[in-house]
This record gives sequence, C-alpha cells and structure tokens, in this order.
Amino acid sequence: MPKMKTHKAGAKRYKVTASGKIMRRQAGKKHLLGHKTMKRKNRLGKMLTVFEGNIEQIRRELPYLKYSR
Repeated sequence: MPKMKTHKAGAKRYKVTASGKIMRRQAGKKHLLGHKTMKRKNRLGKMLTVFEGNIEQIRRELPYLKYSR
C-alpha cells in the first residue's frame, strides 16, 4: 500500500503540545488592526485548542500526527 499524503496546509496550521492537544491560531490578527485595542490584539495572538468536533477532520488531514486522546 502506498504512503498516505499529509495535507500541507493543515500541517502548517496545527501544532501538537507535549500532552497531545492540537493547537491553532486565532483569526483576526492579520489586517485592519488600527481600530482594535491592544488588549484585543494581544488576546488574538495566543494559541487555542482545537474544538473537539473538528479533531477527526484534522486527523484525516494529518495521518502522521502524534496525538493521544
């Protein structure tokens, strides 16, 4: 059987922590930043865990992702 391919866009978007959680960036930090407060921009810069409903989709995109549930 051939090797499975990794979805490269997904590989760039998601990171896995040492405990196995999948982390993602938040939207809204790329442009139109002039009217946003500094507090809001700082909050948007932090990583969040991926919603449980999307984990199966990410696991299909990244078959070699080391993730423990």
